[in-house]
Amino acid sequence: MNQVPVSAAPAPVSAPAALALGDDALVLSHRLGEWAGHAPVLEEEVALANIALDLLGQARVLLSLVGDEDELAYLREERAFRNLQLVEQPNGDFAHTIARQLYFSTYQMLLYGQLAAGDGPFAPLAAKAVKEVAYHQDHAEHWTVRLGDGTDESHERMQRGCDALWRFTGEMFQPVEGVDVDWQAMAAAWHESITSVLERATLTVPEGPQRGAWAAGAGRQGLHTEPFGRMLAEMQHLHRSHPGATW
Repeated sequence: MNQVPVSAAPAPVSAPAALALGDDALVLSHRLGEWAGHAPVLEEEVALANIALDLLGQARVLLSLVGDEDELAYLREERAFRNLQLVEQPNGDFAHTIARQLYFSTYQMLLYGQLAAGDGPFAPLAAKAVKEVAYHQDHAEHWTVRLGDGTDESHERMQRGCDALWRFTGEMFQPVEGVDVDWQAMAAAWHESITSVLERATLTVPEGPQRGAWAAGAGRQGLHTEPFGRMLAEMQHLHRSHPGATW
């Protein structure tokens, strides 16, 4: 009698991994949502809102793998969040927001590309998300070049944004428990991609520790920068003010 092969059980989802990736997407989604009504042109208001919604969708899937997505988003204290310090940084001006998006979307594109190519628990999400992130990265690259190679003022603002956020980029390549990727290869590919974009934009790669030795933040350990506390209070205010309320 022929035996039917037994499929291997899917790998269990790592809670630290789902929280880290989910919190990244959730926090950056909120930051981008703050541009509603304030973007420099209507088209960019729509574009940033769409990117924010993509990230929110990713966050909902990832957080639901761990528990109730609403409770995780609105009832955790600051120290319980595991997002990168990069994504919690204030929007600043438009160039500052674009620099943050360029750094993060390039990282996320490489991360999801590796996850989608594997057979781990995040592969299905990554296969879908990588298509969204491709747009996020293209949008950020387009504006980086446009601002960097534009007027003297836009060039100065774009360079200032890139310089200010550079110190937060090293944390992206700290290994996360349950995320099975080649972190060193990702860091090298990220640095190469960012360098290429900044050169096309006539911008200078920020000075600081070299690839693989950046000073890393501690957002993954629940230590956050001062602006995050204010952002979190705003994000959680309605839910905490009306506990148990439904539409």
